[in-house]
Amino acid sequence: MSGSVKKGLIMEGGAMRGMFTSGVIDVMMENGIEYDGAIGVSAGATFGCNYKSRQIGRGVRYCMKYCTDDRFASIASLRKTGDIYGAEFCYKTLPRKLDPFDFETFRDNPMEFYVVATDIETGRPVYHKCTDCGDYDLEWMRGSASMPLVSRIVEVGGRKLLDGGMSDSIPVRGFEKMGYNRNVVILTQPLGYIKHKNEYLVPLRLKYSKYPELIKAVAQRHIKYNAATTYIRKKELIGDLFVIRPPEKLGIGSVERDPGEVKRVYEIGRRVMETRIGELKAYLGA
Repeated sequence: MSGSVKKGLIMEGGAMRGMFTSGVIDVMMENGIEYDGAIGVSAGATFGCNYKSRQIGRGVRYCMKYCTDDRFASIASLRKTGDIYGAEFCYKTLPRKLDPFDFETFRDNPMEFYVVATDIETGRPVYHKCTDCGDYDLEWMRGSASMPLVSRIVEVGGRKLLDGGMSDSIPVRGFEKMGYNRNVVILTQPLGYIKHKNEYLVPLRLKYSKYPELIKAVAQRHIKYNAATTYIRKKELIGDLFVIRPPEKLGIGSVERDPGEVKRVYEIGRRVMETRIGELKAYLGA
């Protein structure tokens, strides 16, 4: 590879499938793996930010502790607040009081960190660089992770945002355009997974009728997703991309209230990464 090398980490979303990602990144951190930048989509952002703050074990710890708490994620939260994942609890109470996020380390760590959200007025992805994970950055993370139909629209930076996965589920090409050329991607679906047309298109069209570009993005999501995984597989096979994925479907719900299930998926991520850590170090030249 000619020119300077920029090492990037790309993290797919997938709600509580993100526990797989948490297991993977904890093993990476335990082994001193460093990146120049990271980018996360939805759960890939909300769990992946712990890489920049260097907080091994934080993601699985708070999910196991609070997954049974209605304030964290529940139908009760959806009815009360309009968000199935409670915004006040997840983005204020949890990181500032219950399981403190290390804002200082996040700010001082030179690794760049981006989140992907969908601008619902354009239907296009927006890539936001988080600098301190303060209230402004956390609103971008919330936007990135706000699943349609079960979340309020997040207004921040003059934009109206929802789940980044609707417009760029696996931002490999986006990160490459930013100059990252030695990339590692963590997927939360197994090899061979094919995404199908969204089964909730009718209610989505009804709820977001004022945002036709968003509806177009959702209708095309499965096409873009499958094109992205094809691109990723081609690059992986020629050694231009290092891909970590679960060996089979993780079988965990978008909202999971069983701490044992949370731990199970986290441990799968750990095992997968532990078996490949030597291979990853060789790929990165670590």
